[in-house]
Amino acid sequence: MNQMRWMLRAKRWAQHPPSAKRVKFTFAIIAVCVAIYAVEKTVGLPEWMQVTQTPKIKLQ
Repeated sequence: MNQMRWMLRAKRWAQHPPSAKRVKFTFAIIAVCVAIYAVEKTVGLPEWMQVTQTPKIKLQ
């Protein structure tokens, strides 16, 4: 059943493709995400974003 739904969606998308403006917007969002990821990997995370591990408490 799920495959049939995806086929219908693909048919609808092929008959009515998204506008150029929407495609540019989608690629811009992806580019911003990739840029943020690249900055985090090269520069690193600031101190306030670091995760600190708390000691585990043993329940008795």
